[in-house]
Amino acid sequence: MYDLVVKNALICDGSGTPARPGAVAVADGRIVAVDGDVGPARETVDAGGLVLAPGIIDSHTHYDAQITWDPMVDPSPALGVTSVVIGCCGFTIAPCKPGDRDRTLRNLTHVEGMSLDALRAGVRWDFETYPEYLAMLERRGVGPNIAAFIGHSSIRTWVMGDDASERAATDAEIAAMADIVRDGMRNGALGFSTSTFEGHNGENGVPMPSQLADERELRALTRAMGESGRGIFMLTKGSRTDIAFLESLAADSGRPVMVAALLHNNIQPKRVFEELANIGAARQRGREVYGQVSCCPLTMEFTLKSPYLMESLPGWKPAMAAHDPEALKRVYADPSFRAGVKDDLDNPGGKVRVFNGDWDKITVVETANPASRGAEGRSVAALAREAGKHPLDWFLDFGLEENLETMFTSLLLNSDEEAVGRMLNDRNTSIALSDAGAHLTFFCDAGFGLHLLGHWVRDVGALSLEQAVHELTRAPADIYRIADRGRIAPGAWADMILFDPATIGRKPSRRVFDLPAGAPRLTADPVGLHGVWVNGHRVADETGVIAGDDRPGRVIRDFAA
Repeated sequence: MYDLVVKNALICDGSGTPARPGAVAVADGRIVAVDGDVGPARETVDAGGLVLAPGIIDSHTHYDAQITWDPMVDPSPALGVTSVVIGCCGFTIAPCKPGDRDRTLRNLTHVEGMSLDALRAGVRWDFETYPEYLAMLERRGVGPNIAAFIGHSSIRTWVMGDDASERAATDAEIAAMADIVRDGMRNGALGFSTSTFEGHNGENGVPMPSQLADERELRALTRAMGESGRGIFMLTKGSRTDIAFLESLAADSGRPVMVAALLHNNIQPKRVFEELANIGAARQRGREVYGQVSCCPLTMEFTLKSPYLMESLPGWKPAMAAHDPEALKRVYADPSFRAGVKDDLDNPGGKVRVFNGDWDKITVVETANPASRGAEGRSVAALAREAGKHPLDWFLDFGLEENLETMFTSLLLNSDEEAVGRMLNDRNTSIALSDAGAHLTFFCDAGFGLHLLGHWVRDVGALSLEQAVHELTRAPADIYRIADRGRIAPGAWADMILFDPATIGRKPSRRVFDLPAGAPRLTADPVGLHGVWVNGHRVADETGVIAGDDRPGRVIRDFAA
């Protein structure tokens, strides 16, 4: 007697081979039979010809804080995600000394677009060290499976305190950080993560600690990771970090390197393909390097209280340093500030930036003043032309008139579908970058997998169903050395999704106010998803997450070499 049988399914097993009709039997959380007459079960689901595939592995999330109060990490399981990787970009909350807690949260407020009140009210500090953090997650239980990087910025803060965002580390400090990495790897870290991206800043524009690391520090820490004989080095790269250097880290450590975030930029349309070509050349030389790409256009909702898209511009630093709304308004009104930002936009100098002066792609969503409703749904570029102003001046003037309450939306990167389709089909890429758990007030791409299956497979035809399922399941499981997941085969863990390929997708994002302290976030709902199982336990159906206290996920600590 099996625990579960799913029959009359079209099985897309994650391998990339053609889907086939069949049935799957599950016992004790694992798949024990596929196809054929699988026999009776305590629960039988008639799939009625729907596609049964492995659960989605989301390999780029920032649920490190949220998971301490929300073990289900909403909304990912309802969107077909059965395993998540946390701790990306080095933005973790462990290790963390009690005296550094508020500093850590203030940094995450900026980087992750989350309310400081929500973080202060929600994060459970039942840990200090990284092993204690993993032990807390296991003790409390998790909804989906969790694999966690040990993060650079937290390690730097633990060792260097206030100086972590101020200077290079000494030899003794690097040695102390390397010991923490080794300890993390012994206790089940997926690998080591960092960021050198100039747009990753904490409160008041202070760089995230990892930005201050020099080459010897990065080399020492990746070597420390590699001493374990396993682990992935993941980073979000800035303009000063080239692929040749990352290839050298792969050679030194003997471990794979995952490079984020490779997004197509209409201002520099060839750049991402040049980087992918460099990654391909490194792979030809025997180095395991991947470029992490997104299947979603990068869109953001924001107000001028926290316009994350502008923060990679050097001229925006004075606004980031403003300590209160009134100071921020004074900065926005300052002609010298405006001149500096305009100069940045006019002279990009080849730097990687989120916003590149595409004012026609910033739209007014909702005005604070009813008398200004006529601006809603219109672009900043068009409104500025009508007013006879430079777009930046109109943007800031209008925001000031509305007390910085205007809600804007922007389409920033990955807007060229032909280019994105090429990226998705490049053999040097890994499809991810949902950023789930981060940028909560700006966008919600936790449903990236459903978008890939719906838009790119069904609507555009850029990938086959089997190819897309492989990229969401077996491929990341293999890259990250997560054994027995990402596949439908006897012996694999029963992480599965059941969906209708004719309707699968995600609904538009919607704003809810359910974070701790009533803070807002954007979330999204699935379309065409009929079932989600984690280790054989059904956690969602066509109505969404199934209510209850069941936390069937596992904190994954064992990884292949």
